[in-house]
Amino acid sequence: MITGICTPDKFTRITNQKNVMAYDHEEQEQIATLKAWWDKYGNLVTWLITAVLLAYASWTGWNYWQRSQAAKAAVLYEELVKAVESNDATKRVRASADLKDKFGSTAYAQMGALVAARAAFDAADLPAAKTELLWVSEHGKNDEFKAIARIRLAGVLLDEKAYDEGLKVLTADFPDQFAALVADRKGDLYVGLNKLDDARLAYQTALEKTEVKNPARQLIQLKLDAVGGAPGKG
Repeated sequence: MITGICTPDKFTRITNQKNVMAYDHEEQEQIATLKAWWDKYGNLVTWLITAVLLAYASWTGWNYWQRSQAAKAAVLYEELVKAVESNDATKRVRASADLKDKFGSTAYAQMGALVAARAAFDAADLPAAKTELLWVSEHGKNDEFKAIARIRLAGVLLDEKAYDEGLKVLTADFPDQFAALVADRKGDLYVGLNKLDDARLAYQTALEKTEVKNPARQLIQLKLDAVGGAPGKG
C-alpha cells in the first residue's frame, strides 16, 4: 500500500488548512493595522463623534425650545390683544412686559410691543408708547419690525415737538420698502423745524418712492404743495 500518494480528499483538506492559516494570518495583520491606527487616531475620532452627537442633540433641543417658546409667547400675545380690545391698560402693560422679559427673542414680543405702543398712543400716553417703540427699535430681531418701530417713534417725537430727536431716529438703516415712509416722516419733522427747503426735498423723495396707485401719494402731494411745491419753488 502506497501511503505517500495524495488522494483528492486529502489534497482538499490540506488546501483548506492552508487557506485557513492564510486567512488567519491576514486577519491578524488587519487587526494589528487597525489597532495601530486606533492608537494613533482613536481619541480624535471619539472626540469628533462626541462633538457631532452633542451638536445634533443641541440642535434638536434648540428647535424644541424655540417651538415651546413660540407657543407660550402666542398665548401671552393673545392676552395682550384682548387687553387692548377691552381697554384694560393694566393687563396690557403687564402682558407686554412679560412678553419682552420672557420671550424677547420671539416675533410675538416685537408684535406685542408695537400693539401696546399703538394702544398707549391712542390713549395719549406718549411716554409709554415711546418705551414700547424704543424696545423694538433697539432689541428687535426683525428688520421690518424695527423699521416700523422707528418710523412710529419719529411720529411720537413729532407730536412732542422733539424734531431733531425724531430726525436722529430716522438716520438708521431701513429696508428699501420703507424709503417712502421715512422720507415722508422726515418732511414732517423738517416742517416742524421750519426747514422748508429740506421738507420739500423729503416730500419729493417720498413722492418718487411711492407707487402711482398708492392712495398715500395724494396726501404727500398735498404736503409738498403746502410747503411750496417742487424744490426751488415758492
